[in-house]
Order: sequence, then C-alpha cells, then structure tokens
Amino acid sequence: MLRWLKKRSTHVEAGASGAPIAAAGGPPLQTVRTDPERLLKRLEWTVVRRLDGMLQGDYRTFFRGAGFDLADLREYVPHDDVRHIDWNVTARLQVPHVREHQEDREVAAWLLLDLSGSVDFGSANISKRMLSLEFSAVVARLLTRRGNRIGALIHSGSHQDDVFVQAKSGRRHVLHLMRSIDAASTGGTPHDATELGAVLSNGLAAIRRRSVIFVVSDFITLPGWDRSLSLLARRHDVVAVRLFDPLEIELPDLGMIALRDAETGEMLWVDSSDPKFRQRFADAAADREQKLRDALARTGVDCLELATDEALDESLVRFLQFRKRRAQLSSGAFGAAAAAGTV
Repeated sequence: MLRWLKKRSTHVEAGASGAPIAAAGGPPLQTVRTDPERLLKRLEWTVVRRLDGMLQGDYRTFFRGAGFDLADLREYVPHDDVRHIDWNVTARLQVPHVREHQEDREVAAWLLLDLSGSVDFGSANISKRMLSLEFSAVVARLLTRRGNRIGALIHSGSHQDDVFVQAKSGRRHVLHLMRSIDAASTGGTPHDATELGAVLSNGLAAIRRRSVIFVVSDFITLPGWDRSLSLLARRHDVVAVRLFDPLEIELPDLGMIALRDAETGEMLWVDSSDPKFRQRFADAAADREQKLRDALARTGVDCLELATDEALDESLVRFLQFRKRRAQLSSGAFGAAAAAGTV
C-alpha cells in the first residue's frame, strides 16, 4: 500500500494494514491465539462433517497421484510432464494427450503457508491469518480421517524462522500442526517484503515425493513467484489458496486514516474521503488482481479463493463442486473417445 501511495508502482500492498478498521471504529479482529482443541471441535462440527459427506465416493476425484490405475485422459496443457504423454492416443487424435493415474497408496499432502505480516489484516471479525489456520485445520482433518499424512512448511516473514512440520497422520498430529501455525508469528517485528518465490523453492527442495500441495498465501509478494509455482506444479498436484479481504480491493470513505505496512512497519496518513484517491486505489487494486489471475493462469494451477467476509465451508463447497464438474466433463470426453475406438 505505502509503496503505491509514495511511488505509484504496480505493486500495491492494499492488505498490509489493519489501521483503517481501527480508525473507523470497527470490531476487533479475531486473533489466532485460541485453543486449538476447541477450534478443531468447532470446525469438525461446522465444516468437516459437511465436506466429508461431499467427498464420499469422490475422494480420488480431488487427489490424484502417480500410481498405475488409469484415472483420466485429457489434452496436454503447458507445464504438463511430457513423460505422461500417451503417444498412441496423440497419434490417433492428432492432438497431444496425457494420462493421469490414481494414487495407489495413501495421499501425502503439504501446506506451504505464507504467514508474513500482511496476513494479519482483516476488515471483518476474522483476519487472514486466522482464516489460514482454519483452512489448514479443515484440510488436515479431512485427510487424516482417512489415514493420510499431512505436513507443513510455515513462513512467518523471515526465512531463518521458517518452520518445517513432518508429514504424519492422526488427530494429535493435526493439533500439533495447528499449534505450530498458531505459534508462527511475526511478533510485530518488521521484515522485508515477502518473497513467495523463495518459499515455493524451499518447498520444492524439501518435498521430494509426489504430493498434494496447498500454497496458502495472500500473494502480496515480490514478483517472480509464478515461475517457482510452475516448477512446483510439474512435480506435484498443487492448489493455490488465496486469502483476501474486501477492503484490499475497494477502500471506503473513512476520512483521514493512518495506514501501516504490516511487513515493513512504515506508516502514512491518507485522506480516504477524496473520491479521486479512492478511484486510484480501486484502479491499482484491479490492475493487481488482473496480474495475479494472469500469473495463476500461466502456471495452470487451480485457485481456491478464501475471503474474510465469507463462510469457510461455502468457499470450499464451491471449489469442490468446480473440481467435480471438471472431472465429470473430463471423464465424459474420455468415455466418448473410448466409444469411438480411439483410446
């Protein structure tokens, strides 16, 4: 935010401040400091049970691996592993096709968590940091209920302080994972701007075995991260989980407010009642949104968007329905090719 206000660059850190809400007299944010056991029980009743029912019979639709049972056949897209190209089908259809296989062992999943200073922001009753914790708990519980393993690489603003949690299973491990995320905090200490690309590179180096990886971040970061995400997606099944707050996209009229960059600690007073300023803010935010969507499209990675003003289960249900519809369309195309004798 402050970089744009001072230099009007294309990198807008609109979500790096909690000051506008304090200036407007908004409600206090729900902090991450909570009882993991109590939080997990609440999520199990309100979110996990609902999603667990949706996944019955469709579990492998969302988590495919590198086993030997053919799961799907689809057209080749950029960044696909060329070793998976089915040359016989490609020769018949004159279009490159790749084979996808079902995992023949338990799923190994990882959370790459960006918990840098900008995730402390939130204009509702929950911050992006708390939203990240709740999402991580839900995914971990869904996986471990079926005996699968999940681990995490937690980045909290400084690469020297990154936390690596080994992939294990069981409810006790989920609680340990939640406590590790809860403990990862910038502690109010300013850091340099986030380098998400370095976090992704560390994940690529640390996670050798093919896994399902959730990259959880607000993507307020230095540029160049999309190349690292693309490299990660070549080896693993990657889902980008984007955290955002509505106030990062459109700034309301709050009068004179103090904005603080949560990552650098820099502060600046602005007049949010100026309609021209709010329009410039909205234009810069729209430009940032478009660049983010273009970067994700280049990587070919699915994106799950989690907003601080929307229920977590609603966001997850919408994403799972999208994946399910796409899988059905893909299997329909495979069935048509088989009926035509081209597979």
